[in-house]
Amino acid sequence: MRRSFVATALAAALLPLAAGAAALKATVIGLEDDPRLERTQLERAYLGHPGGPALDGLKVALDEGRFELEAAGAAVDLASARAGSLAAARAAAQAAEKGGAAVLLTDLPADWTLAVADAVRLPVLNLGEPADRLRQQDCRPRLLHLIPSERMRSDALAQTLVSRKWNKLLLLVGPRPDDQQRAAAAQASIRRYGLQVVASKPFKLSGDPRERELANPLLLTAGSGYDAVWVVDSDGEFARSLPYRTVLPRPVVGDAGLVALAWHAQFERFGAPQVSRRFAKAARRAMTAQDWAAWMGGKALVSLAASLPKGPAAAWAQALPKLALDGSKGTALSFRPWDGQLRQTLLLTDGQGVVSQAPIEGLLHPSNVLDTLGADAPEKSCKTAP
Repeated sequence: MRRSFVATALAAALLPLAAGAAALKATVIGLEDDPRLERTQLERAYLGHPGGPALDGLKVALDEGRFELEAAGAAVDLASARAGSLAAARAAAQAAEKGGAAVLLTDLPADWTLAVADAVRLPVLNLGEPADRLRQQDCRPRLLHLIPSERMRSDALAQTLVSRKWNKLLLLVGPRPDDQQRAAAAQASIRRYGLQVVASKPFKLSGDPRERELANPLLLTAGSGYDAVWVVDSDGEFARSLPYRTVLPRPVVGDAGLVALAWHAQFERFGAPQVSRRFAKAARRAMTAQDWAAWMGGKALVSLAASLPKGPAAAWAQALPKLALDGSKGTALSFRPWDGQLRQTLLLTDGQGVVSQAPIEGLLHPSNVLDTLGADAPEKSCKTAP
């Protein structure tokens, strides 16, 4: 396991420690040799995939928050670690706790994230794993989520389809285990909002000539009447080839066509252009949904340190789930007490710009309309609270 620390650069150059204040120490743990950041993946720039390391968004947020921290006499001391295995991620978390960290941030697969949460008594901010099981049956009391869940994204799509009266759907599902789990989330959203699946078909990209019909958009989209095609493709390669290649002239949604994301660099309201420009200047690339989640992680650290500049760690841990955060989406964002998920608006994008937002206008909820995205309190299977 390699460890590289950015504490000196960020704490000394950006966030000087005021006399008498205790720095809020935090460690972000990411993947060593992250396959999502391989050159070929980044070159294709699939919608919904990361564009770079989570540390980029964290640095921007800490840079933006330095004056707030200075005014409060507070400081954030951020370290970075990378792990090449689940055991290494667990060891990095334990080392950070022994080193005085008060908060951990993770950009890791689901099982690794759980290993980190189980290895320490610290609050853990999940920056990059959208799996619903982390918010449901595999939730943890101190595990909070900044990236939206798969169910939140599918609910945003389902709401949009209902608002446009695209009620009959052809569902195309890829072969990966992630695809099956995400398809289950899509089906739950489809049922929640009264949509109809007229047919569900598997697809598969393969060099085997006996399987070529499984990758042919014309064959896959023939034989049914539908208002839209919903494609579930965690890899992204098949989905990007689907728009404008269906038998019927119908919109594509899901992982191509119209996609629900936490952020898009072309969002033009609520101060979002300034956020995207600051990020692009610092990281030399466009801001993605994963970058926004990391940026929100940095903002959470700044808000926490500024509100309690002297700590202690127990006070920081207690205050973190109660924070109200500004995500430049037009409304205050807060963590759900039943699953640790950050409530947030989602953006519907075609990749060129933001088409609409969810929750859709006019949708009602007994307490908070943002809870129409993702599993609501009556649906929870999480037995613990953050």
